[in-house]
Amino acid sequence: MVSLEQIVAFMAAEFPQSKCAVVAVGQGSATVRHQVGPGELRPGGTVSGPVLMAVVDVALYAAILGEIGIVPLAVTTSLNINFLRKPSPDKDIIGVARLLKVGKTLVVGEVSLFSDGGSEPVAHAVGTYAIPPSRVG
Repeated sequence: MVSLEQIVAFMAAEFPQSKCAVVAVGQGSATVRHQVGPGELRPGGTVSGPVLMAVVDVALYAAILGEIGIVPLAVTTSLNINFLRKPSPDKDIIGVARLLKVGKTLVVGEVSLFSDGGSEPVAHAVGTYAIPPSRVG
């Protein structure tokens, strides 16, 4: 299993533009935080869908890297999100990922998104990643 520090360093080097911070990685899981500011809001004062999708994508990627190692060519092949309630416009978005199946070529996981401090999810997503066949594992 890859450490949190290794994943944080990899993400900082490869995705310096990302506003998501990986805060925890466990067995088949990861938690990320995305700071919310005026640039993340859409008209009506809610966090935009693309921001929520980005949190999902980073959370799944971090969980996968924690499980199979640093595999830069693991890529998203599908992502489906259900928006459940309006996120708070003044609280960070927290993404909690859990891997459902880790196969040889595909990984499937789910992510629940929360406004920081909230107990009810604001969105739920399921995603699939393709794993390159050359990975060692």
